[in-house]
Amino acid sequence: MSRATLRRVVVLGATGSIGVSTLDVVERHPDRFEVYALTAHRQIDRLYEQCLRFRPACAVVDRATDAQALAARLRAAGCPTEVLHGEAALVEVAAHPSADVVMAAIVGAAGLRPTLAAARAGKCVLLANKEALVLGGALFMQAVREGGATLLPIDSEHNAVFQSLPPAYDGRLEGAGVRRILLTASGGPFRDVPLSALDSVTPEQACAHPNWVMGRKISVDSATMMNKGLEVIEAHWLFTAPADRIEVVVHPQSVIHSMVEYVDGSVIAQLGNPDMRTPIAHALGFPDRIEAGVSSLDLFLIGQLTFQRPDMERFPCLRLAYDALRAGGAAPAVLNAANEEAVAAFLDGRIGFRAICEVIACALERGHGLSVESLEAVLESDRRARELARAAIARQEGR
Repeated sequence: MSRATLRRVVVLGATGSIGVSTLDVVERHPDRFEVYALTAHRQIDRLYEQCLRFRPACAVVDRATDAQALAARLRAAGCPTEVLHGEAALVEVAAHPSADVVMAAIVGAAGLRPTLAAARAGKCVLLANKEALVLGGALFMQAVREGGATLLPIDSEHNAVFQSLPPAYDGRLEGAGVRRILLTASGGPFRDVPLSALDSVTPEQACAHPNWVMGRKISVDSATMMNKGLEVIEAHWLFTAPADRIEVVVHPQSVIHSMVEYVDGSVIAQLGNPDMRTPIAHALGFPDRIEAGVSSLDLFLIGQLTFQRPDMERFPCLRLAYDALRAGGAAPAVLNAANEEAVAAFLDGRIGFRAICEVIACALERGHGLSVESLEAVLESDRRARELARAAIARQEGR
């Protein structure tokens, strides 16, 4: 493959776990990919090292002071990377004509605007940002259609569903003979602990995921199973599936990443070691298969695979997510924003683990009259939901 045909990759959120894994896969295929832009929020030292290694045309950080400092360090090291800052710069690199593939891996609502920009610009969007669909699913999918973008899911569960659906799946479950989508969940670190023990859970315990290496926020979401709730909403938009056709299955080994059941009784599953480089490599190489650096799955070593129904008393956040999906409108956006605020408060030691669900439920109860019909409306709903969540957190702290 000549340099002119190399696919130029933008990694939004390059210093997070998905971004690092993406660059690991990219580096294994210098004949296929080159890095056009890398972005980071605050991990400037790691971004500096990545710029030296991959020498992208652009790097984007949040603050002007960080941009100035990074630019000076890169110049001193002889690296030609241009350093930009702010949300407008994120949008610029995501939609830039020089970019072919955009890995959307910025966690939270902050990733919505640049991910939308990439879709509207017709990029191949590798979606690792749940919030683009949870906050503004209709808006985002419209941008994908109108921009002519290619949308490939990176969450291991949605990537597994994508691989298990027919190649020509057009969003019609009945037309494809699909009965239901089965999203697997590890159950996190508290799957089997006594319910009474959840009252004293610490952030360190909540972040100790048994199978996956993830950031702190996502690890807490796994512990509450809110991550699975958000994935149910995401699956609704990705695969045009109603809530009652999406089922969550607790699968502690995290070997089966998700399944699709067909009307003839067949169940097709995607299996693999719990390593995010597998779905990343699948999406980067699609429709080809490329090396990911992931070890082969040893079924003899695993020995057995087990499955459980999710306990909604233990994981009430999952129930709230289903409720929000069925309610529609701005309810998923309120759910997401309140969850982000509640998890941050928990990680800061301001509220207890079980109070996360209470904060979200309060925001959903009070977050009426909000809209997600435009990007501005989505962001306003997000802002208002955060206000409601912060008020609920303050009441929790006052107890």
